[in-house]
Amino acid sequence: MKKILVLFIAFISLSITTNAQCDTIANYCHKNNFTVNYISDGQNYRAFLFGEQEAEFSTTFFGGATYRIAACSGFSQGSLIFRIKDEEGNVLFDSMEFGNAPYWDFKVTSTMTCSISAQLDLHETQSGCASILIGFKK
Repeated sequence: MKKILVLFIAFISLSITTNAQCDTIANYCHKNNFTVNYISDGQNYRAFLFGEQEAEFSTTFFGGATYRIAACSGFSQGSLIFRIKDEEGNVLFDSMEFGNAPYWDFKVTSTMTCSISAQLDLHETQSGCASILIGFKK
């Protein structure tokens, strides 16, 4: 019984620490990648990653809007690799092709659902919180 209680307390402590770390990274990401021209969509796209793990998020972009997607893991720009794919799996953007760019601005002509995948740049870090922020232009 004591072992179960100790494991439970350890799990809760790790969960609280991970959430606090992800909140801090999301705030850093917002501060460094969103100007007054962009408004956050208010969603939290976060995952704690180890090694080669990959997180995937799904979202809908509405036609006629200009978006910015920002990606962070830690307190340096470019430590998170992210890709955006359409419903058919076509890659619309790959941050690796742009030197691990921390954000991408784009205009959507017609409404579409996309997937955003994120993984750590293992040259920068082996574990951390992946934080993806989406904003639209005013």
